[in-house]
Amino acid sequence: MHIDAVVFDLDGVLVDSEQLWDRARRELVAQRGGTWTDDATHAMMGMSAPEWSRYVRDELGVDLEPAAISAAVVERLERLYREQLPLLPGAREAAIATSERWPLGLASSSNRELIDLVLELAQLKQYFAATVSSEEVPRGKPAPDVYLEAARRLDVAPTDCAAVEDSTNGLRAAAAADMTVIAVPNQVFPPSADALQLATAVIPSLDELLPTLRS
Repeated sequence: MHIDAVVFDLDGVLVDSEQLWDRARRELVAQRGGTWTDDATHAMMGMSAPEWSRYVRDELGVDLEPAAISAAVVERLERLYREQLPLLPGAREAAIATSERWPLGLASSSNRELIDLVLELAQLKQYFAATVSSEEVPRGKPAPDVYLEAARRLDVAPTDCAAVEDSTNGLRAAAAADMTVIAVPNQVFPPSADALQLATAVIPSLDELLPTLRS
């Protein structure tokens, strides 16, 4: 692998937050008289804030405008993160160790406020040269937009970046951006077999990231 930069996903890679997103959205849907569907969780994974908030309104029947839906969910998550940040084991150590060799980017479906809050609470902000929320690009994952923008901000060609991802749509987005894909499969919402096949390497935890990148 030729690598000039490493781009991390946030949810499911650095923070164990997918369940919290699910909880916050379910609570809002229940409180506003909507109807949660069996496929809602997987449908929204990887969507940008404008995309999933429209989905909650149009598909789940919440009687709010998308901006208000997004703000309500973000408020819930901010409170949960401040109570106890669900940082995954080895996440901080992996990011710091990786930053000693390569510039780091972050390409996340989370809202900008949540990206900044997580990096602040985890004391990781100074290690990332560029961070991108998918609400800042035209399309969320599985489109490659957020990864391409991260590479642009790092001033590194996408083909010279490694992406660290955990989910089906994230793996597809990184592969579509022509990055070297390192999969750390989400244990609660595991990626599909065909998405995993897009990865150059599949590792069980971030403890294996640095040895894999150096191989």
